[in-house]
Amino acid sequence: MGRAHEVRAKKMAQTNAAKSALYNRASKEIYMAAKSGDPDPSSNLALRSAIEKYRGEGVTRDVIDRAIAKAKGGDATTYVGGRYEGYAPAGVAIIVDTLSDNDKRAYASVRAIFSHRGGNLGDSGCVDYLFTQTGVFDFEGEEDKSEEIEMGLLDAGIEGLRGVSFEDGIIEVQVEPKDFAKTRDALKNLGVVDFVTNEITMLPIPDYVKHDVADADKQKLANFVHALDELEDVQNIYTNADFDPLAIPAEEKFPKK
Repeated sequence: MGRAHEVRAKKMAQTNAAKSALYNRASKEIYMAAKSGDPDPSSNLALRSAIEKYRGEGVTRDVIDRAIAKAKGGDATTYVGGRYEGYAPAGVAIIVDTLSDNDKRAYASVRAIFSHRGGNLGDSGCVDYLFTQTGVFDFEGEEDKSEEIEMGLLDAGIEGLRGVSFEDGIIEVQVEPKDFAKTRDALKNLGVVDFVTNEITMLPIPDYVKHDVADADKQKLANFVHALDELEDVQNIYTNADFDPLAIPAEEKFPKK
């Protein structure tokens, strides 16, 4: 099963804690985008992208509006980004991005998960070469529509188009990051209204995707990633597993290892 199945499964697997963490991530990212430029999304590309991304993930309008209002109100809070790399259970490569108003707290909380739940926190650059930054759009559509989408994007001059695929009622478009905004506009011109996924993310390079995670280890990996995902400072998590660990529900009281 591919990304289309996992996008749906991930949403179904969300606990209340995971939803709270999602809202927290959305609030911080939208606040920072609004604070760093015009708080009007029509003239602030970063803000518009963040809003569309999180609306696709089910974040409510009031959460978005409160984050923008906070930026407009002159709040002095500043969040600093961080990146941590290493290996999760079963030898799966993992990257954890944080956005925090306290970088020492962010580091300590991430390190604690690695230390107590079977991971190995490494040095900067130890696994990021296994991944490539990619713009990803997922949206509902029929299989015969995918070829039309691909031709339409090429006609629109999307030189960095990496591929268009279809699975389980979902069309996925992958592009080079430099073409992200142009691709989104082109897709809208082609009739795409709502996106299930709309983001620049880190995908594992095909030759480095880990396909051999044993069934017995998949739950351990899922527990590990869910524990990271629920940390207040964690913004994004990327792995090179051939499945999304967040699509597997965490055990209600999962063990530390």
